[in-house]
Amino acid sequence: MIRVFNHWLRWRSVVQMLFDFSFVMVGIVIAMMWIDNDLPVDHKQVLLFAALLAAAMLVINSWLGFYQRLSQRTPMDTRARAVLSLYLAVPVAYGIYALLPLTGVSQEFLQLSAMSAVFGMLVTRVTTTHPAAASLLSRRIMVFGSGPQALAVKRALNKSDPTAEIVGFYPAPNEEVASVPGNLVLSRERSLTDSALAHKADEIVVALSERRGGAMPLRELLDCKLQGIRVLDLASHFEQTLGQIRLESLYAGWLIFGDGFRQGTLRTVVKRLFDIVCASILIILALPMMAIAALAIVIENGFPILYRQERVGLNGRLFNVIKFRSMRRDAEKDGKPIWATKQDDRVTRVGRIIRKLRIDELPQLFSVLKGDMSLVGPRPERPFFVDQLTKEIPFYAVRHSVKPGVTGWAQVRYHYGSTVEDSAEKLQYDMYYVKNHSLFLDILVLFETVGVVLTGKGAQ
Repeated sequence: MIRVFNHWLRWRSVVQMLFDFSFVMVGIVIAMMWIDNDLPVDHKQVLLFAALLAAAMLVINSWLGFYQRLSQRTPMDTRARAVLSLYLAVPVAYGIYALLPLTGVSQEFLQLSAMSAVFGMLVTRVTTTHPAAASLLSRRIMVFGSGPQALAVKRALNKSDPTAEIVGFYPAPNEEVASVPGNLVLSRERSLTDSALAHKADEIVVALSERRGGAMPLRELLDCKLQGIRVLDLASHFEQTLGQIRLESLYAGWLIFGDGFRQGTLRTVVKRLFDIVCASILIILALPMMAIAALAIVIENGFPILYRQERVGLNGRLFNVIKFRSMRRDAEKDGKPIWATKQDDRVTRVGRIIRKLRIDELPQLFSVLKGDMSLVGPRPERPFFVDQLTKEIPFYAVRHSVKPGVTGWAQVRYHYGSTVEDSAEKLQYDMYYVKNHSLFLDILVLFETVGVVLTGKGAQ
């Protein structure tokens, strides 16, 4: 894993992005060298064209989910997305060519550069989906522990990172029964350090259910670290691997003394300026869509068009969130708050469409301008549910240390939640955002939100 502006990225994702960018650049440079003897080519203009096209390819691929942390796509699905990426990239290339003053470059050059970009993307996609490519970046991980926590590490790695190879589970002295496969349990005849070196481990994850009674061999773990082996506790492992902070591995000392959870004046000012600029642009672009949605709501179910509801915001302050009304007017006729569920029969026909496309959330952009919300942050919840969840879920109130968002890290990583268990799962992603939020992570969430909207994932 590599940390970029407080956010953990997989090495494989970074390498994929570099490959995509470099193949486009190299392809266009080759085309430029090919025709350089016959046409007056301005090298600076061509390089600018190549850089813009390469950047556009990264944006398109991000929207299509190529760089996501978790992926269960089949090879056929990946190839289909690659073809779609190429189809989208070609008109983008023509658009960039039309906007830039490339007076010294002919239409022939544009066609050659576009074909080079297509070829480069095909090579990149084939390379990154080939099993041999994954083995080049594999990590050898040894887990200290063999109980339920160790099994959770195995499942998380199998789901999130195909390049991670568990070389074995080293049982703690107080673990008599193993929860992991027996063939992966290492013998305690060797010391922890000797086992790690013998199996050429790159990383050790400490996954103990019980740390008392001398179960934690601090000296041996320090020796492993001095040998160049990374040593991670369970909370840090899940933070880096899954982009979440697992509640069962969380303790107050880690929150207090660990890195992150810093707000700061500079970060607050930058986030506010980013919110104002982006929200203003999005409102202008979305006005026609909002007008159509408002008209459709009136035609189907009459007034009111907007739906106001009290939510809990920054530091527990209450504010009114505004959305396009997507449910019947008598959705909560008894006055008692009800979780929205999958295939909720209270949702109107127009409501299902605007929920699927997230159009119902657009009026919240005005709340962003007002300062009650941010573009990116934990989704605001109703006071009734906040009171309930605060009692049942540890550290739930931590999510109120930042402004609530129109979209958030939890929204792009987890499906729509309608239970206390779902809220606990989403809180783990919200905790990650609160700990590591930055302008880079905000931009990343906005890109992934576009992908969620395009696929309809998570909408209810």
